[in-house]
Amino acid sequence: MHGLSIETLLFAFMLTLLAGMATSIGAVLAFFSKSKNYTVLSIGMGFSAGVMIYVSFVEILAKSKNSFILLYSNEITGETLSVLCFFAGILFSAVIDRIIPDDVNPHETKSNSELLELKSENKNQMFNNSLLKRTGVFTALAIAIHNFPEGFATFVSALHNPSVGITIAFAIALHNIPEGMAVSLPIYHATGDKKSAFWYATLSGFAEPIGALVGFFLLFPFMGEATLGITFGLVAGIMIYISFDELLPAARVYGNAHTTIAGITLGMLVMALSLIGFKLV
Repeated sequence: MHGLSIETLLFAFMLTLLAGMATSIGAVLAFFSKSKNYTVLSIGMGFSAGVMIYVSFVEILAKSKNSFILLYSNEITGETLSVLCFFAGILFSAVIDRIIPDDVNPHETKSNSELLELKSENKNQMFNNSLLKRTGVFTALAIAIHNFPEGFATFVSALHNPSVGITIAFAIALHNIPEGMAVSLPIYHATGDKKSAFWYATLSGFAEPIGALVGFFLLFPFMGEATLGITFGLVAGIMIYISFDELLPAARVYGNAHTTIAGITLGMLVMALSLIGFKLV
């Protein structure tokens, strides 16, 4: 890792930045979301989950295990430590979820119709607009917290394998789109201000490149087999948690079991072909 070139670092950072900025796409889509067919969104969420589940178990967790084996020259020790780091990544993500209130948690994405229904239920329009705007602002903060470890995971994956990094960045970007909508919708409906709604959603996505930079500068001075093993194990756990706690439930909400499994299968296929293709280059 110490031999990384400036070009490799910039490439990984730009991928992370682009993935984070997908919240801006969600913000724009929210302005045209009066009536929607959410089937494509469901397949997209399943696709993202398929990509992250496959690469976590097939590639990233294996890298964690191999790093620990090289360090301790013992397969059992290497596998045990990688598993511990994997579950530590899941626990870390669960703790983040725990400290965020359910009503503003990005995992509880609201559709446009649900937000409009919420708006019509309250007779005091001024109070309800204030509530909607508050929901949007707090959702932006919640998403920023969630995007921080996602940015680190994308960045590390891109450093390790550019092909994997591109695919993961694409998957993260897909799942950031509805998160951008979750921020933009309530603020837009509360204020009618497209610029404000857009920038709140966009700023929530900036947490991803910030997560990449903070993680990199904290870990780079100590980078070795032990740090690599811990990092890859944590990253695998984080991505599995995101997939099962956020992406798959969202895919079912926006579609059904068939659209979800179609997306998962397609995501796994793309990730598998990407890994094979990279080895052939």
